Amino acid sequence: MNNLLGSKWFKLGLVGGLYLLWVIWVSNFWWLLGLVIIFDTYITKKVHWAFWKKKNPPEGKQTKVVEWIDAIIFAVIAATFIRLFFIEAYTIPTSSMEKSMMVGDYLFVSKTAYGPKMPNTPISFPFVHHTMPLSSSIQSFSTLIHYPYRRIAGTGKVKNDDVVVFNFPEGDTVAVSMQERSYYELVRSYGRDRVWGDKRTFGDIIYRPVDKRENYIKRCIAIPGDSLKLVKGQVYVNGKPQKEIPGIQYKYMITINGTSINSEALEKLDISRSEIEGSDSRYILSLTTAQAKKMEGLRFVQSKERVTWPAENSDPAIFPSDPKFTWNLDNFGPIWIPKKGVTINISLANLPLYKRIIAVYEENDLKVKGNDILINGVVATTYTFKMDYYWMMGDNRYNSADSRYWGFVPEDHVVGKASFVWLSLDKNKSFLSKIRWDRFFMTVK
Repeated sequence: MNNLLGSKWFKLGLVGGLYLLWVIWVSNFWWLLGLVIIFDTYITKKVHWAFWKKKNPPEGKQTKVVEWIDAIIFAVIAATFIRLFFIEAYTIPTSSMEKSMMVGDYLFVSKTAYGPKMPNTPISFPFVHHTMPLSSSIQSFSTLIHYPYRRIAGTGKVKNDDVVVFNFPEGDTVAVSMQERSYYELVRSYGRDRVWGDKRTFGDIIYRPVDKRENYIKRCIAIPGDSLKLVKGQVYVNGKPQKEIPGIQYKYMITINGTSINSEALEKLDISRSEIEGSDSRYILSLTTAQAKKMEGLRFVQSKERVTWPAENSDPAIFPSDPKFTWNLDNFGPIWIPKKGVTINISLANLPLYKRIIAVYEENDLKVKGNDILINGVVATTYTFKMDYYWMMGDNRYNSADSRYWGFVPEDHVVGKASFVWLSLDKNKSFLSKIRWDRFFMTVK
């Protein structure tokens, strides 16, 4: 058995077989040339591929430095391969998904769930996303080589209520000094001339390709072909209420009976004082349905009432930021989620909903002349979508920058499915008490 495992032909068959399966998976048969290298590495040995190592070192041993270099090169290649095709680590940076996903959760994102997305910009510094370490402006990638969108086969497709990691759709343009805010929101708030002219406030304006845009994590509320609307904060998909998800939070007005609000009772309900708005006897809290029910049993609580935006109060920041659509966070739609290959009628009435898809995501020349819509110079009354699109929302409904603000998420922006939490740390606590032991290896639902 040992002779078999040590045989160069066995090693060639094992490595070559695995490599061949990978080539079939990525469906790029130029990579078959790699079999020549594998054959030479194990059988003919004509080329010294590991050029950093001595070919025939004295006593058959490499120096410690060479061994370290060898180990580092192997680790970088292996980690990059795993990160690109299988799983990637991700950290929850904001509270937009509380209480489902907590700030300080470290999780793995499955690339195979929806199929790994091949990189648009393959030339990049390893293990960083878009900016070099210790810098806020030096890009970690080069656009000298740029590939179009391509996704290889996965184990499934995005489903309703999946927790999905994706590239921020409005992250194509970024104001370097205000990267935490959408460039398009800044333009709506301050005007394009100021955003581009006031470098002291906004910094340089830069472009990022799809795979180098910020990573967001939200719940997929609606998939291609769905119709969606919100009424008084309740999500309806295809006319049916969204299923109950334990982690979703809504805002409640809590009136207390004159005594001070009990911090110990709130801590038992996993409610932080930093989450409380208001003073005296009336407070606004973000609560899950379960927390809201438990609130009723607290002796200092006099009444509890769900708080929503009135339907008549429109919010210009809400997608599509057009005066024809008088929507807000709690009253939105109905809106249809575009599906690849489906043709719809387009007019000046519904164009605000789909113009970014047509002009930006699907790269058409879109112009409006009078009452006519011109796509690539031709008057158009219909449009056929080239990609699938999704609608993403945070579980912390009133503290989430999501599709209600910036619209659809194209399929080429989808990174992967949140799989499980491998570590969770509470930044407000110290030492071992920081660790949320109950969240270790918790699957994401």
